[in-house]
Amino acid sequence: MYCSLRVTQCSKQLCKHSKIPLHIHKYNSTTATNIERLLPQKDEFQNRHIGPREYELTKMLQTIGFKNLEELSKTAIPGHILHTKDLNIEQPITEYELIKRITKISEKNEVWRSYIGMGYHNCCVPHTIMRNIFENPGWTTQYTPYQPEISQGRLEGLLNYQTMICDLTGMQMANASLLDEGTAAAEALALAHRQNKRKKLFVSDKVHPQTIGVIATRATSLDLDLEIGNIFHIDTSKKDISGILLQYPDTTGSIYDFSEVTKKAQADGTIVCAATDLLALALIEPPSKFSVDVCIGTSQRFGVPLGYGGPHAGFFACKKEFVRLMPGRMVGVTRDSNGQNAYRLTLQTREQHIKRDRATSNICTAQALLANMSAMYAVYHGPEGIRNIASRIHNLTIILAKGLQSAGNKINNKYFFDTIQILPSIPLNVLKDNASKAKINLRYFPDKSIGISLDETTTIQDVNDLLNIFSTNMTVEEIIKSNSLNNQSLDHSSFKRTSLYLQHPVFKTHHSETRIVRYMKYLENKDVSLVHSMIPLGSCTMKLNSTTEMMPCSLRGFTDIHPFAPIEQAQGYQQLFSELEEDLCAITGYDNISFQPNSGAQGEYAGLRAIHCYHESRGANHRRVCLIPVSAHGTNPASAQMAGMQVKPIFVCKDGSIDIVHLKELIEKYQETLSCLMITYPSTNGVFEDTIGDICTLVHNAGGQVYLDGANMNAQVGLCRPGDYGSDVSHLNLHKTFCIPHGGGGPGMGPIGVKKHLAPFLPNHPVINSTVNNVKTLRESGAVSAAPFGSSAILPISWGYIKMMGPKGLRKATQVAILNANYMSKKLENYYKTLYKGRAGLVAHEFILDVRDFKKTANIEAVDIAKRLMDYGFHAPTMSWPVAGTLMIEPTESEDKAELDRFCDALISIKNEINNIENGKFDIIQNPLKNAPHTQLQVIVKDWDLPYSREIAAFPAPFVKKSNKIWPSVGRIDDTYGDKNLFCICPPVASY
Repeated sequence: MYCSLRVTQCSKQLCKHSKIPLHIHKYNSTTATNIERLLPQKDEFQNRHIGPREYELTKMLQTIGFKNLEELSKTAIPGHILHTKDLNIEQPITEYELIKRITKISEKNEVWRSYIGMGYHNCCVPHTIMRNIFENPGWTTQYTPYQPEISQGRLEGLLNYQTMICDLTGMQMANASLLDEGTAAAEALALAHRQNKRKKLFVSDKVHPQTIGVIATRATSLDLDLEIGNIFHIDTSKKDISGILLQYPDTTGSIYDFSEVTKKAQADGTIVCAATDLLALALIEPPSKFSVDVCIGTSQRFGVPLGYGGPHAGFFACKKEFVRLMPGRMVGVTRDSNGQNAYRLTLQTREQHIKRDRATSNICTAQALLANMSAMYAVYHGPEGIRNIASRIHNLTIILAKGLQSAGNKINNKYFFDTIQILPSIPLNVLKDNASKAKINLRYFPDKSIGISLDETTTIQDVNDLLNIFSTNMTVEEIIKSNSLNNQSLDHSSFKRTSLYLQHPVFKTHHSETRIVRYMKYLENKDVSLVHSMIPLGSCTMKLNSTTEMMPCSLRGFTDIHPFAPIEQAQGYQQLFSELEEDLCAITGYDNISFQPNSGAQGEYAGLRAIHCYHESRGANHRRVCLIPVSAHGTNPASAQMAGMQVKPIFVCKDGSIDIVHLKELIEKYQETLSCLMITYPSTNGVFEDTIGDICTLVHNAGGQVYLDGANMNAQVGLCRPGDYGSDVSHLNLHKTFCIPHGGGGPGMGPIGVKKHLAPFLPNHPVINSTVNNVKTLRESGAVSAAPFGSSAILPISWGYIKMMGPKGLRKATQVAILNANYMSKKLENYYKTLYKGRAGLVAHEFILDVRDFKKTANIEAVDIAKRLMDYGFHAPTMSWPVAGTLMIEPTESEDKAELDRFCDALISIKNEINNIENGKFDIIQNPLKNAPHTQLQVIVKDWDLPYSREIAAFPAPFVKKSNKIWPSVGRIDDTYGDKNLFCICPPVASY
């Protein structure tokens, strides 16, 4: 008898590389033992990703009354949806094998010199910022700063970002980043529509085409009329135009004075929005000079790699009068309980969870990590450095233009910064051939003119090569000697910038590497991230983001590709997309994936657009009603409203499940106009509902579609597939289930999976075909993001996670996530009530602790427990959502038993403190919970006047004494003061 396949393969290797006799192939126990001794199994990544060891799993399973993980899965998940077969994905590879493989894939991408522009430019990412922020888990694994006391570092970085944007654009207010330039432009025009309720939009034909594509999609969804034309010929006198968008400098590179356009439009009640280039604004007058209302763009060229389109931070700035309509997040200055300056998210923080379908926008993920990189780039270079970079680029562009003109080429631009449009004097086919031989990408306009955009990385040799492409005999040196450059210099034009920028000391004191490294570390040390302790946020899945998964994001083959480079130059990316699509389809049961949505909320919007376009193609444009449970994520109703749907809420029962009776009533009432149901599974309340299949059938029988929110996919991978039990489309939060890190509030990634009938309605793109595996999309589907494949540069993370885990590893990860949640719920049951439980008294991968009764007995609320957890070294669970006054906990599979126990011990200790308030041992006002968190400065004061000890304040449990104490850098934040005294840029030094 011969050995198993695994042993046979091992034996062949032994025969080839050693002198072991061939008779070792004969199977017997001694042979097997020898082989296993000589060639033990390769180290499996799943053992690194999954926290609990096998002996710990056994103990935890015993605690909740199960023999093994399979028994737990069969009990927790309804049998009719349980997926019992292995996922149809390849077997796992090791971390070292993965790096070899992904490196080879990245090398299939051809890194040509790209001068395409269109809002995307190569730049020199300072190595110290790349290493200490982009590649640093202390920056990449933080959560969104909803708990500001332990988020002061990234909040300060984002405040620097807002200051940078306000300074360069001249606007009064800026937010802490949006997703990209295209979606920022769409949000700007949506703001105009919300402000004046008019139904017409006007966009300059000189705006980047990808931006126009995103706006067109949004306008169609909201039934707004979009006109594209010459901005100088616009007629606003009818007072029917809500907002206009212009580009400064425009997509061809030209710079114009829009003062008269702005003045006339605003006189007619039209809001004026401008897309602009931050680096150009170092040399030219800011858009505020001609009084625009809103200013948008991308900060990518401020120290963030091209990454084939993302992730990059879009920016959004406006006049103060529009601040409460501004989408996304804004960092504001407030004060803490000690009266000291502190930072927090202000005004519209997650306001979609309050306003739902009346929200300003559906934005939930910003681009905090990339915004912090761009802000640090400005801090590192300072105003003089930024101006020098801009001047060098501008002067090289002038030299290029002069040289091209000398060879008979026509330059269409009178004034320009870094981009010129050329009518070539040589045949286009010759020019393209020359460019191809030099491995240079140019922009080719439909009218056969050529666009060239220079950037920070452009050298004199690069310009000489560009001149050669146009058959120009002169060199840069010869052009400088023989030409006066002043007549095209912005310094000698009416556009020359005269106002100062980046004058705050933070932009003037960190220009040596020593100073910048210390500043980055100073900020990092103020924040709690996954390098410190578990972050047990329900619905947010803060799991391991492994080093091996992250490493490919820094490979040049992934970082230095322009998103509009010819598709044949990005074959490595195309292979990555194709393989990831196949794996995600195998995991979810869907047929096709679109990677264009660059956040979960964008994925929701794209999925709902696909559903609407599907109905429209069948002559059912009237189907606009979207049914959404009242427990759903706030982004669900906000996205539905953006997609042009009418939201109708569904009640939930006392056990947290959907009220089937109410659902049937709504389906019957809206049967003729029903578009879809949006549902989260497991439910938002952390329960596997038995009725999910029946719910999908009810909706389908009424002619509707089922949108399944992918936020809780971490409870399903390997165990059940949405495409099997009735869902038609889902977005997948790759920054949750599939290991892309949260980055302190972004990047996110929200690709959508669809069944075959919805595939033609996936997002397309006006510049590059954005489909994978030859899916034919319809033009009316439109673009939802500026880049054709969204934030492509972070997709290797999810690809790597799946490849290293394999089918059994992914299934086990999900099972352990469910086990960890049930273990914690069980361990805490004598102290806190788990609000909702499902089958056999089990929860899914998360659970809700009901702490509302403590308000009556001890005057303690969820926020007090959240702040007190900081004294124990922990980030709080999700607070007061989906049920007000509760805490929602999701431990994930990456936390081991010791960490779960430590967190439970902290909560049990806090419950004992609540008991002490109830029995009078602690004062009902002056107690450790109401005064939490306690800062180091508070604890070391000479005169301690609180009615409990310093030890109870700062070291409330033995494990806190033994650990590396994490000190909140500020006391409890005063939210009300911050909203009443809005200040969103760096305060004057005197205020400190």
